[in-house]
Amino acid sequence: MCAHQPRCPEADTSEREAARTVASHPEQGWSLLCNGVVLFEDTGELLPSGQVVAPHRPTGGPKAPAA
Repeated sequence: MCAHQPRCPEADTSEREAARTVASHPEQGWSLLCNGVVLFEDTGELLPSGQVVAPHRPTGGPKAPAA
């Protein structure tokens, strides 16, 4: 249960990544958020329910044509 004010977003909402980090392990490539979500450095997620969310990195926009 989140004790932060304002409360962190729940794990089943689209704003779940805005929850505060409670454990960070950059050497292993993951962080645990207050709402129980494990966030991986490739932007993939493991939700408390066991559901896997595939990485969703930004595409960087359109590429310039090669000269």
